[in-house]
Amino acid sequence: MEDDFLKMMKRYTDDESYAKACWVALKHKYRAGSRHYHNLEHLAYMFRWLATVKSEVKNLDAMLFAIYYHDSIYNTTRSDNEHQSALYFKKMISKTSFEAITEVMDLIAATKEHMQSDDTDTNILLDLDLAVLGEKPENYLIYAKAIRKEYYIYPDFMYRKGRKKVLMNMLNLEAIYKTDFFKTLLETTAIENLKAELKNL
Repeated sequence: MEDDFLKMMKRYTDDESYAKACWVALKHKYRAGSRHYHNLEHLAYMFRWLATVKSEVKNLDAMLFAIYYHDSIYNTTRSDNEHQSALYFKKMISKTSFEAITEVMDLIAATKEHMQSDDTDTNILLDLDLAVLGEKPENYLIYAKAIRKEYYIYPDFMYRKGRKKVLMNMLNLEAIYKTDFFKTLLETTAIENLKAELKNL
C-alpha cells in the first residue's frame, strides 16, 4: 500500500521526502490504538474490491486518494469526521500538482450519508466502503465487534441506541449498494447481516 501511494504521489510532486511524510502521517492516523476497524486493513480491503471494478472508474487517482483519506480523521465523539478528513486531504495534497482536489473532497464527503449519486465514481466509492456488510455472517460479526470496540467509551445502553439508529438508517435506504455490480453480489446478504445484528442488540 505504501509503494502504491508513493508511486501515485510521484505523478504530482518531485519532492520525495514530502510524499513520504504524507504517507507516514497517514499511516500514523490509521494505526491509532483506538481504531479496530477504520484502519489500514479497511483500506486494503477496499483496494481489493476496487480491483474488481477498476475498469468502471472514471478518475482512478481521485478514487485512490479518496480511499486513502476518507477515514483519515476518525473520532467517535464527533459527527464531522468526513468533512475533517476532506479538509486534511486538501491540506496535504494542495502542495502537489494534483488538480482534482475538490472532486476528491466531494467523494470523501459522500461517505457520510451514503446516498445514491449521479456520479459513477461516488457510487463505486460508497459501495467499496460498505462492501463488508455483505460478507459471510462470521466475517460480518468480526466487523460488528470491531465497531463496538471503537465506541468503547460508551456504555452498552448508549451504544445499542446509536447502533440501532445506524442500522435502521441503512436498512431504510432504497438500496444499500448503489452500483449494479455490488447490488447483485452483496445486497441480500448485507440486509440479512444488518437485520441479524439489529435483532441481537
